[in-house]
Amino acid sequence: MSNWSIEYPKGTVEQRHLEEISLNTRRVCFQEVSQLTLVLGSGQQTKLNRSALSAAGCDLVRRRSGGGAVLLVPDEVFWVDLFLPRGDLLWEDDLSRSTFWLGSVWVKVLSMLDLPAELYRGRMTNQRWSSDVCFAGRAPGEVLIGGKKVVGISQRRTRAGARFQCALLLRWLPELLVEFLDLEPSEEALLELFEAAVGVRDLIPDMALDNSLLAEFFWRAISI
Repeated sequence: MSNWSIEYPKGTVEQRHLEEISLNTRRVCFQEVSQLTLVLGSGQQTKLNRSALSAAGCDLVRRRSGGGAVLLVPDEVFWVDLFLPRGDLLWEDDLSRSTFWLGSVWVKVLSMLDLPAELYRGRMTNQRWSSDVCFAGRAPGEVLIGGKKVVGISQRRTRAGARFQCALLLRWLPELLVEFLDLEPSEEALLELFEAAVGVRDLIPDMALDNSLLAEFFWRAISI
């Protein structure tokens, strides 16, 4: 798993999602989240509460990969992108298995925090809210703790390779998603979303976590 290069991209969340980046070599990009941002999937058709988004100062961005919305909250989500050229030893043509290697890296990261994470190897599940909210569903290669999703992964493939976008929840805030996406009935949505995912800080509230520590753990895990 060696021979990765590291980057720390700059620019707005929108600029970093839309930027065309070379897929000639393996790369890890540790992304900073400095602005509250709701990121919609490429084809997602979702009702939005624009007044709530505006009041919260939440930006709205659409990514190029599919899936439901991900809410990027400063200091509450650890966002990592990886770029893998087609033909790499880690490349897998079978989409149902193509993220197993990456999910295994996240399991190692979480084990460094003494958290019993599990790689999800089942089929993609479509729950009631999963077309709206990424963390409401499960896809092969994503990571669970106690049956709840903690790492979401999406990917966009081209002839040259793939971009994998990963979000590790540090704190799960479904009430914001219910409000921003105007999910109805809101009480049912909130209850079901609370059961769908979990954040690392929800499990180990006394541990000091920041992006630099998590990046160190991730780099150590992917270099093994």
